[in-house]
Amino acid sequence: MSGPVDWEFAQRVAAKIATRKQGEHSYHYASLAPDFERFTAEAEELVAAETGLVSLQGNARARVADRPMWIAANIASFQRLLRPVLDKLETKNPKKSRLSGVSGRIGAMEVGVLLGWMSSRVLGQYDLLIIEDENPEDQDIVYYVGPNVMALERKHGFPPEEFRLWLALHECTHRAQFTGIPWLREHFLSLVSQTVDSVDPDPKVLKEAVQRILDARKSGEDLLGEGGLPALFASPEQREVLNKISGMMSLLEGHGDVTMDRAGADRIPSAEKFSSTLRARRNSARGINKVFQRIIGMEAKLNQYQAGEAFIAEVEAVGGPELVERAWEGPENLPTMEEIKAPQLWIDRMAATAEAVSTA
Repeated sequence: MSGPVDWEFAQRVAAKIATRKQGEHSYHYASLAPDFERFTAEAEELVAAETGLVSLQGNARARVADRPMWIAANIASFQRLLRPVLDKLETKNPKKSRLSGVSGRIGAMEVGVLLGWMSSRVLGQYDLLIIEDENPEDQDIVYYVGPNVMALERKHGFPPEEFRLWLALHECTHRAQFTGIPWLREHFLSLVSQTVDSVDPDPKVLKEAVQRILDARKSGEDLLGEGGLPALFASPEQREVLNKISGMMSLLEGHGDVTMDRAGADRIPSAEKFSSTLRARRNSARGINKVFQRIIGMEAKLNQYQAGEAFIAEVEAVGGPELVERAWEGPENLPTMEEIKAPQLWIDRMAATAEAVSTA
């Protein structure tokens, strides 16, 4: 992305891809908005009862979106997120040339293809990247992508009321995490900012990435499995921050899945069917879709769910839910990716911390 991104072009590309197989809305579509408004409110109560996490931002607001609406919301987040990078590029290349315009179009095409593809897969999303002083009516929203929800319900015969509450539980758990743990949202955004602010448009970064690919081929290392191209082109400093983000997100995704299953145990008899179906869906990519998932880092993202659940299971086997909750005490207690993969490392670190406090 060596020129200013043409965001309108990116949105048009994404929308064109997104609407190819969206299908027509049936008369059942009208039930989505009132259902998700009701189930989001219920899910918040169930999550609070299960985890003790209560949002400090008040009640959640549900919004049912079609794919173009979801794309537009994410384009807005992308613009805010990438603004420091684009400002840096503009500083290095103050003269806008025809080449700059072409590269901006290429960048827009990349973003558009990514969002267009993802828009057909996403069921729900809690968007926490909106900047606080911009468009407050569009902040702190729990999104549900209506066409995707209904398509999955029809395809697998899911009971709509159960499935919609089940989805709301997962997204409301994420909202409770980011708005119920006072330091978590700012910590996450600070890590994202560190990654974005350290982007170096110097061509030598590309050269170093190519060398890493060549070295990895010789050693048999799977670089794409670590996070796709974003991780591949990251500097050592960026990879260190990405490691922290990956560990944190693995914990949050695993905690989200565990909470979803437990909080809805008495209300959602079909929960196990939903879990197994979506797990198979996550792992079902073949051919070009499989390659695309690996390139953009989606495969690594999907692995976070399983790694996070396994981490929580091992930690709870040692110290119960109370030990897991120590992660919410402060940023220093969050597990790294190495600790997610080897939970005993984190368990030992927490034990050492507790011992140090008790003897202080």
